[in-house]
Amino acid sequence: MKTRIKEFRAKHDMTQEDLARKVGVRRETVLFLEKGKYNPSLKLAHDIAKALKTTIEELFVFEED
Repeated sequence: MKTRIKEFRAKHDMTQEDLARKVGVRRETVLFLEKGKYNPSLKLAHDIAKALKTTIEELFVFEED
């Protein structure tokens, strides 16, 4: 799965730390999400999308194997 978290963070002038604090996770979690090394729970995906003022569908790109 690919994410556009970094792109949306830049639009909102938000650091990884800022986003992590807003959604209640560690900065490393945001880093792993951006690198595609971690798949978020549905709640975390929803919280991130809400914090970045977008939808889950816009933020996360699911790829077929």
